[in-house]
Amino acid sequence: MAHPYTNKPDYQFWKRAGGIDSLSTLDPVTKCSFRISRNEPVITAGSCFAQHVAKRLSENGFNYFVCEKAHSLIPDSVALANNYGVFSARYGNLYTARQLKQLLQRAWGNHVPIENTWQLANGNFVDPFRPQVQPGGFISEAELNIDREQHFAAIRRGIKKMSVFVFTLGLTEAWADKRDGSVFPLAPGVAGGTYNPDIHEFVNFDLNDTLNDLRWSIKYLRRRNPNCKIIITVSPVPLNATAVDRHVLVSTVYSKSVLRIAAEDVCNTFEFCDYFPSYEIITAPHAGGVYFASDKRSVTEAGVDHVMGLFLKHYGDTDGATHQPESDDGREAVENHRTAMENVVRVLCDEEAIDNT
Repeated sequence: MAHPYTNKPDYQFWKRAGGIDSLSTLDPVTKCSFRISRNEPVITAGSCFAQHVAKRLSENGFNYFVCEKAHSLIPDSVALANNYGVFSARYGNLYTARQLKQLLQRAWGNHVPIENTWQLANGNFVDPFRPQVQPGGFISEAELNIDREQHFAAIRRGIKKMSVFVFTLGLTEAWADKRDGSVFPLAPGVAGGTYNPDIHEFVNFDLNDTLNDLRWSIKYLRRRNPNCKIIITVSPVPLNATAVDRHVLVSTVYSKSVLRIAAEDVCNTFEFCDYFPSYEIITAPHAGGVYFASDKRSVTEAGVDHVMGLFLKHYGDTDGATHQPESDDGREAVENHRTAMENVVRVLCDEEAIDNT
């Protein structure tokens, strides 16, 4: 007798969807709206896990677009240590949708935070919105401001030129300035600055906050680049710490649930926006936790291999040709970044600076 599930594809049924008997067959990607050719500039941003996308795109000959580069005389290893090429620009971790929104506003001069510098114990200065991108800090506020303007110019240039924007959502928890709503990646005092309860407040964005910020950001990106395509992912990495008085696991599930629903909504709303299930691949019962390291938080290389193998399988160019970036700048960026990151397993994660000691 026919029923609504008759003749549905195997991937809609748990027992037949693959991955139960052999983890390597787990592939929850069923639809892609587009492919990425090796000529198309790809920009990455987001949480710690987003850095794996950059590394694997470079290794596989794609045009991972680094729009903010170190000086040509600086060795690649030194540039990488100073966080050039970790993401497409030196924005550090963008954990929340609000951070992405405010970064775009700041880059185009539409939001100037009241609190624009933090000082370190050594007397140097850091950018409150990317406090760990410059090891040791800047020697003066003037140097920081010059670097910030170069940073914003690189972001504007990259967004106008990109073909694909890959954004990984990581958290809902953040710290903000009560006076103007500016959101930081870390609480003041963790990696610079001084925590002041009269000025700073904890925020935990709900679904409406996250949805509104994500929708705004997507619309803004398309206004600046009408032809860009967008891939949204959710980081599988649990929270390092929670500011809510409850177990960190409970806060992790809340954050990831909000982010996953928000990602689903925008990808259903915008036809040029796809969801890629990196979160599901790593946390699936099929994996039995093997894709997490001994700390039960860091993702292993095997897990990254599985995620990025599927990303390249479904989104990679499959025409059989060997493509190179069309421009000399693009080709040089790919080669230099691939060489620098070839043997590096390193993830910039601002959140790891948080401890209770």
